[in-house]
Amino acid sequence: MAEPREVVERSFKINKKLGPRLIEAAKQDAILRIGWTSAGDPVPKDGELGLCPNLPSGSKMRALGVLGSWVAAFGSGGNFTIQGDSGAFLGAGNRGNTIVCEQMAGNYSGYAMRSGKISIMDGVGDDAGARMEGGLLMIRGPAGARIGGGMKGGLIVIHGDVGSDPGAGMTGGKIVINGRYPSRLPTGVSQRLLTAAEVKSINADLDNEGMEIPKDAACLVPGEMLHVEAPEPPVSTSDLSSIGLVAGDLHHSVDYQTCDTVVLVADGVDEKSPIALPLPLLPIVSSGQFLQMPDESDPLASLILAKQPFITREQPRPIDFALIDTTNLADVPELLEHSSGMVIDLDQLPAMNSEEIDGFIVATRTLLGMDKPVAFLNAISRVESLHVRSSHHSVDLAISRIEDGSGIAEAAALPMIGRSTKSHLTDTTTQTGMLLGLSASGQDLAILCASGISVICCEVPMQDPHDLAHWLQSISTELSGILTRLGLNSIELLQRQHLRALDYETAAISGLRLVGYDRPLPHWFAR
Repeated sequence: MAEPREVVERSFKINKKLGPRLIEAAKQDAILRIGWTSAGDPVPKDGELGLCPNLPSGSKMRALGVLGSWVAAFGSGGNFTIQGDSGAFLGAGNRGNTIVCEQMAGNYSGYAMRSGKISIMDGVGDDAGARMEGGLLMIRGPAGARIGGGMKGGLIVIHGDVGSDPGAGMTGGKIVINGRYPSRLPTGVSQRLLTAAEVKSINADLDNEGMEIPKDAACLVPGEMLHVEAPEPPVSTSDLSSIGLVAGDLHHSVDYQTCDTVVLVADGVDEKSPIALPLPLLPIVSSGQFLQMPDESDPLASLILAKQPFITREQPRPIDFALIDTTNLADVPELLEHSSGMVIDLDQLPAMNSEEIDGFIVATRTLLGMDKPVAFLNAISRVESLHVRSSHHSVDLAISRIEDGSGIAEAAALPMIGRSTKSHLTDTTTQTGMLLGLSASGQDLAILCASGISVICCEVPMQDPHDLAHWLQSISTELSGILTRLGLNSIELLQRQHLRALDYETAAISGLRLVGYDRPLPHWFAR
């Protein structure tokens, strides 16, 4: 069996080779093939993943063998036929593709699809059609648990038996079952018979006499449910205000000295172009549209925003990072085409094993470009898993989310990240990051950089572009003032020795030197 790295490299090569040929083949109405030699001899694929993302309209692909995960994702209207099995996330984020899998498919087939048609002819794993918003998913053979889970729209047709919890959490759409299904349905899901008009309409959509549904097929739809407000998750029990910065033996610098606050992301990685951040900060906005300054705006404010990369879920500028999660999965091609990097929110995507993450990275990096940085975002309580995965998949930045519902204090997160970084990232090029629950200040940036955090992420305090420019300038002025007070001319010179816990509790949970005592508390030396 091939090593995972070999499979990933083969998959990238296939995508790179196919890319320029897809549009030309579509114009000629030609079928491109994967798994055959140029002479037509079969050479079945074995585990290749992330193949053919964003198939353009009119393109036709045929593959032979056993394929891995994230095949034909984010498609825009192409045709993809698999003569064999497919792994997880087949056709995920589909918005127009017609996909046929002639044998089995794995978990999460058709995940978050918006339109198009996926046909699976020999059974499917768990969570097929989860988070669907539209389109048609047709399955012949058994389906696993939670089919149609959380779906908002679209149609799922199953000619076979269905596992537990069909339609769990669905708010729209239909699940039509011509087979056995659990007698006890999840809360919020009801079963009814189809009308004659629905049977006719669905069979017309299937467009396959052998797959037509009978009039007595069951139909699962959203049912009545008592809605109550979910309790707010616990938030971090403290911020960084109980940590101070001390100068040590250095004299302060003159107040007109220029301080270097620039941080490079993906620095030292040969094949990538590093991204320069004017501050060790990646603020998050919902849309890059909020960063567009009016023509009559202050030119200095416009310049500040033009130099500062942001993380955004929609309409990124060429210098911004695209934040990828379930809500915008189908928009991935446009997001990555217009961004300088991507942040993959592992908390807001289904849990994936190593092979599935490889498939996602192959599919998305094919669209993003190999020279642009990639970051993982995950809960602080999973920091070791985050760092292990980031190292294994060679991502550039591993960001820990403080507000993950655990209530872990920011001061306590510092040693958690530090220990994990030392254990798992020491000999790698992966940098560490932290996503705060509140907007950052210059003091926050200085403390976290002194703790070994390379990049700090946070939500912005306002959406007005002019106010955002003033916020960034105030952070820059505050950070430069701190460096001047400490006698430093670069943010890279900040170290843990500059930090002091200002109270006993902070010293107890952070391992920092307690001010006055000037040493870590004794229990930090105990085994």
